[in-house]
Amino acid sequence: MSERTEALRKRADRCAEEIRKHREIHVVSHIDADGLTSAGIICTALERGGFEYTTRFVKQLDEAALDAIADENPELVIFTDLGSGMCEPIKSRGIRAVISDHHQPQGDLEFHLNPHLIGANGSYELSGSGSTYLLASALGKNRDLSALAIVGAVGDMQHLKMGQLVGINREILEEGVEGGNLQFKKDLTLFGKQTRPIFKLLQYSSDPYLPGLTGDEEACIEFLHTLNLRFSQEERWRRWIDLEPPEKQKIVSGLIQYCLKAGIPSYRIERLVGEVYILEKEREGTEMRDASEYSTLLNATARYDHAEIGLAVCMGDREEAYEDARKLLAEHRQNLVNGLVYVKEKGIIQLENIQYFDAGSNIKETIVGIIAGMSSTIVENRNLPIIAFANTDGGIKVSARGTQDLIRRGVNLSEAMSKVSAEVGGAGGGHDIAAGATIPEGTKEEFARKLDLFIGEQLQKKANSGKN
Repeated sequence: MSERTEALRKRADRCAEEIRKHREIHVVSHIDADGLTSAGIICTALERGGFEYTTRFVKQLDEAALDAIADENPELVIFTDLGSGMCEPIKSRGIRAVISDHHQPQGDLEFHLNPHLIGANGSYELSGSGSTYLLASALGKNRDLSALAIVGAVGDMQHLKMGQLVGINREILEEGVEGGNLQFKKDLTLFGKQTRPIFKLLQYSSDPYLPGLTGDEEACIEFLHTLNLRFSQEERWRRWIDLEPPEKQKIVSGLIQYCLKAGIPSYRIERLVGEVYILEKEREGTEMRDASEYSTLLNATARYDHAEIGLAVCMGDREEAYEDARKLLAEHRQNLVNGLVYVKEKGIIQLENIQYFDAGSNIKETIVGIIAGMSSTIVENRNLPIIAFANTDGGIKVSARGTQDLIRRGVNLSEAMSKVSAEVGGAGGGHDIAAGATIPEGTKEEFARKLDLFIGEQLQKKANSGKN
């Protein structure tokens, strides 16, 4: 165990001691995959420990949400995957709280579990679900919940920066492997290996973007034909998991050759193969078997106001809740397609250092960030961050998505969204590669202009440091 992990586990022990003083707990968590897995981890641990608990999921922990929590006067609140940015407002309302989070802290609280507090980076070394796993481990024998912690980390894209999970995430992964709950291996990184037909893996590839294949179903099927691959069997499409190792190797080699001919830089081609994470206790061919697909299934629940379904799946319901989640996933995929079509038809506005689209009320604000990320498949310039605006209750939701290439060039979307949103009377934050904000109505143009300048300054600062 590293010194940093030991320090964090000591904090987790103190938080667990505080939790044990109470019998009724109110769990408040975020609505994304990391938030749902965090809630699933702590609720399972509380259930096993004989605690009474209630849950609440929020899109954003703002002043209004804290007022509502304070009005109910709960005995103890556990905030998971959020709360670190609201330490002072939590204290000022007299809310007795334990925070288990990984976002940049603002202020501190007595019972606060966050990797940044011990010098680790919450963007890629530990997720919210990872922090909560450490808390659950301090509460009892809960090492089997390591699998959910890894799903949350992957859902939060923590494996992308270094090409694999690192830091404390890595230690949690190794615990999961030792316990027979997880497996990791090098494999094709394209999404959907458990459930999608092979050609769909290519059709929906966005990182890396495959020119001539991404978005073109017929071209993907033809590409597989050129490899003399038998890609349908017994009247149904074969999935990646149905292939023999030589067949998989043939596809990977064919894709690498295709990308080289297309002039794709080698560092992007390398992203075709990477570390993938398998949940050993889940049934093969289901979304829960693969950490990436599991996280997408969860995103399809809470983002459509059905967090309770995602939580039930996290806590082991493989019948009714799972079937409900799959139906929501089908709806989610259709909404993503519709959203991409809308963006393609409406077009993207390009400034000097950013590009953006305004979805208004045409795309649900809880999925506009996902569509921003997927828009890299349809934009002409992939060297600029993509910013998305969508209407929300009483304001405008802003989502920003970058790439590893942009991060290397100095872009930090968390810093940019936090500082620029504050300048127009809003609030924001997140991670260097993906961040969000809420800003007042009527400030969109000013925000876009200021954000464009701020991102330009980040790029220039990095460029200048490279010259020194």
